[in-house]
Amino acid sequence: MPLINLKHAEMFVEGLDHPEGVALGPDGNLYAGGEAGQVYRIDYEERHLEEYADTGGLNLGMALDAAANVYICTADRGAVYKVTPAGEVSEYSSGSEGRAMSTPNYPAFDAQGNLYVTDSGSWYGNDGCIFCVTADGTTALIDTDNSSFPNGCAVSPDGQFLYVAMSLSPPQIVRFPIEGGRKVGPTEKVVELPHIVPDGLAFCADGSFLISCYRPDTILRVLPDGDLTVLMDDYEGTILGAPTNVCFGGPDLSVLFWANLGRWHLGQNAHTGLRGAALFYPDISSS
Repeated sequence: MPLINLKHAEMFVEGLDHPEGVALGPDGNLYAGGEAGQVYRIDYEERHLEEYADTGGLNLGMALDAAANVYICTADRGAVYKVTPAGEVSEYSSGSEGRAMSTPNYPAFDAQGNLYVTDSGSWYGNDGCIFCVTADGTTALIDTDNSSFPNGCAVSPDGQFLYVAMSLSPPQIVRFPIEGGRKVGPTEKVVELPHIVPDGLAFCADGSFLISCYRPDTILRVLPDGDLTVLMDDYEGTILGAPTNVCFGGPDLSVLFWANLGRWHLGQNAHTGLRGAALFYPDISSS
């Protein structure tokens, strides 16, 4: 696939504090986090940015449930926090009984309300892991094999696999089968990414998926047949400035959004020709 011209990429909204995470809510709003604890809500139509909550720490990836509660990984506080639409913040999980979270990085829901959470550990420490928080709030350690800085993750549209961006040794995307909040099979390598630091993942409706990269300033696409292509690249690092997480939103999930850890804005591109796969927004209010 040819490179998408950056003339179609633009700043969607400015004034954020080095956002790493971005996610689409069931209400059609965009959500993002700041490095000093800010939790942002952005109206898609009005492009209105609202800071409505504060976790008190470095916010990374996030996921939402059916009630538009945000579950956000706050790395330097070692916990996943739940943020209600009214802005109330509470700890959702800080690890399992036998292991505390060190650097929670990214959460992803499945249809049953299981929240898979990558814990990156330390850079070059080979001490990362993956947890799962069930809908009743119980946290279990489900994987220690993928320990070399597990970063962004995504549940496949069919709910059968957890895809994980491994940022180090070697940088690659892996996946393993999941069921009932557990890892139920071996890890498989999907694609290796030499000289790249993969960060976020998002599935497309056509079976491909996107990889947003902390380094270089690039968004990659893995086609359904496994071929790796470049979707967008910004050698200046201005529109794409360390694009750490990526999601789809807008009409029919046809607009691509990305967070820029190295900048102060969310970006968008409505001309990629792609649509996002439907996300899981579980109803866990009665669990």
